[in-house]
Formats: sequence, C-alpha cells, structure tokens
Amino acid sequence: MKKFLIALTLLFTAVNFAAAQAEIKFESLTQNLGKFPESTPTQTVSYKFTNVGDQPLIINQAVASCGCTVPEYTKKPIKPGEKGEIKVTYNGAGKFPGHFKKTITVRTNGKVEMTRLYIEGDMEEGK
Repeated sequence: MKKFLIALTLLFTAVNFAAAQAEIKFESLTQNLGKFPESTPTQTVSYKFTNVGDQPLIINQAVASCGCTVPEYTKKPIKPGEKGEIKVTYNGAGKFPGHFKKTITVRTNGKVEMTRLYIEGDMEEGK
C-alpha cells in the first residue's frame, strides 16, 4: 500500500509539472511593410507577444530565412502575463525591387516550441 501511494504521488506530481508551461501568443504573425522606395531600403517592424502560460518563457532562437532580414529579441525570461517583442529589420540594399516575403522561425520553451513569423512588402524601384 505504501509503494502504491508513493507511485500515485509521483504520478500526480509529474502530471501537474507537465501541465505547467510557458505559452507565447503573438498579436500578429505577419507584418506588411507596404510600399517603400529603393532609396530607403532598411525597414524595421515589431512583433509583440505575451506569455499566456504559467511558467517563464524563454526565446531560444529567432532565425530569418535570409541574411537580409535580422531579428532581435530579449534573452531574459519573460514572466507569465508579461509582454515582449521581437524586432525584425529588413535591408533591401542590393536586392531587386519588387515584392518580397521572408520568414522568421522562433523557437521557445513554450507549449508550442516553434512559431513562424512573416515579413513582406514591396520595394519600389528608384527613379
């Protein structure tokens, strides 16, 4: 009986521990820069998010699909209920004018470990 109670207690603790997790919720997964001139090729957007889980959220990695797109994010844990942001800078210098769409892959310790963000826009040819 004693072993049964110990096993039951361990199982209950493991289930409760597994249920407690961080969870990231973005306001928007896509940012559209619209049209901008080739003369000002560097554009920055911000993806705002909230940790809606009950454990601290850690962003392990944010990687862009192209070297022309650079994400910046906080390295410190975001407490439950707190907000944060990922700033992404697109640099179209030396790129062909026209429409573009880039991907930023965000990896966290959250319930959903990977989220994809998108940045798009239209760089208009200089005259």
